[in-house]
Amino acid sequence: MSPALLPKKGPDVVVVASWNADFSSRVARPPARGETLMGDGFEVSPGGKGSNAAVAAARQGARVAVLARIGRDDFGRMALALWTGEGIDTQSVEQAPNEPSGVAQILTYPDGDNSIVVSPGANAGLGPAQVVAAAPLFGACRVVLASFEVPLPATLAAFRLARAAGARTVLNPAPARALPVELAALVNVLTPNETELATLSGIEGDRDRAAQALLDQGVAAVLVTLGAQGAALYRAGQPVHTVPGHSMTVKDTIGAGDAFNGALAAALARGEPLEVALHWANAAAALSVRARGAIAGMPSFADTAALLQDAPP
Repeated sequence: MSPALLPKKGPDVVVVASWNADFSSRVARPPARGETLMGDGFEVSPGGKGSNAAVAAARQGARVAVLARIGRDDFGRMALALWTGEGIDTQSVEQAPNEPSGVAQILTYPDGDNSIVVSPGANAGLGPAQVVAAAPLFGACRVVLASFEVPLPATLAAFRLARAAGARTVLNPAPARALPVELAALVNVLTPNETELATLSGIEGDRDRAAQALLDQGVAAVLVTLGAQGAALYRAGQPVHTVPGHSMTVKDTIGAGDAFNGALAAALARGEPLEVALHWANAAAALSVRARGAIAGMPSFADTAALLQDAPP
């Protein structure tokens, strides 16, 4: 379904969004404790799982609103400029006058993989009161997306509002942590990678058992991202649905998971079945690795559709 066919009222996707300014360097390998390495190609760029996913969803044709908390500083102004430029609704963004915006320190390795340390700054103050104040956003939306980069009470409040409004909920469980029972029951689609899946379930080395354990906790669907190998969808009482990866020349993998989640949310908001939305998300994530940095690689709806036309589901 084309984005042009979407009704023109309210946001389709609400993202309970983290925002970070990304400080990125390329290094030959991870440093050892106490070691100093020479890096290359330092950049400051927009980041944060929620913000990245919001941009990804907007580029896939969804009308997106962000619910976020930023500092009243240069990095906060960077966030507002990005979101406004991408056509994202910022009416529920709070600017904290005496707190820094979040930052992430990223080391990227020659194979495109990376390590990230996040200092949340103003993100840490996002709470239920701000979510409840934004309740009108949830009334017309179709999908609410969050990650573990924002405080759990805010996500719980947002998912409760989403469920009350009949919207679907998508949770990117990163950085990985235990999944509270009360949150599991509110999650329509959980999108861990294999490392996160093991942390969430407490089960190492058995993807099927780990996914089933999360379904048993009340999650409606577990969508495990497998990097270059694609993804696997688990639902109670149904066969596992897998999609293969797409072959790409990798510049770096920063933001690939966020591209996946944003494209998934946009496809679900268009009314695509979960299996079809998975193919869109998988293709968008693959395309995102062709450029350095999270935002530069986020593909458009047309780019993603072209890849799926060449490699149909």
